[in-house]
Amino acid sequence: LPLLGISTLTYILLTGVAFLLPRFLTKKKDDEGIVGFALMFGNVGFMGYPVVASIFGQQAVFYAAVLNVVNTFAVFTIGTILVVGDLSDKRHFQKKVLYSTPMLSAYLAMLIVALGIDGIPGVISQPLTMIGNITVPAALLIIGSSMSQLSARSMLGNMTVYSTTVFRLLLIPIGLYYLCSALGFVSYVVNINTLVVAMPVATYGTILCLKYNRDTTLITETTLITTLLSMLTIPLLTILFTA
Repeated sequence: LPLLGISTLTYILLTGVAFLLPRFLTKKKDDEGIVGFALMFGNVGFMGYPVVASIFGQQAVFYAAVLNVVNTFAVFTIGTILVVGDLSDKRHFQKKVLYSTPMLSAYLAMLIVALGIDGIPGVISQPLTMIGNITVPAALLIIGSSMSQLSARSMLGNMTVYSTTVFRLLLIPIGLYYLCSALGFVSYVVNINTLVVAMPVATYGTILCLKYNRDTTLITETTLITTLLSMLTIPLLTILFTA
């Protein structure tokens, strides 16, 4: 329950950021939704789990999975509204999201922990671990396929991309860290939540832009720059919050 609480609070705050802040980061009205999506959603499923596991241990993946339940629900509701840019568009939520494979996996993980189930046979756990280990390269393949359509100049980004990157990778995670700490959440949970929020832009953004016929240039540029710079910011945040 504390995990769901801190995650719900986080995405309520991020929703406000996603709808209010972009108007100050871009001069193009049509780009505000894309910038909002980039500010709100990090690459939790593809990069968050492996990074959390490498820093906090395999048991922390459960925490990240519970935190990601709210993220997955929000990305296909609020996230789609931001990408489509039309509140009246009825395509922004489909019930099948609630029983998609990632959500079912998160439900199962919570059930296993709640019931104290242990000693899962290797014939089940090892194949699942192997599948989980391909998530990072799979995410990078998605990003790379979108990058292939950009010019070298476009891949360098612009002021909108870099200002969004600063908020995405540093200012938002740091702000949430101190807020959640002040509210009394357990430091271990706060640290994991902060790291999850500090991930680069979710690849879902590119996928949703393709699905709803939006220009992918801005979201791909931002995804690329945040992914590259996260190699510096994630270790820095880890040193700061786990010291």
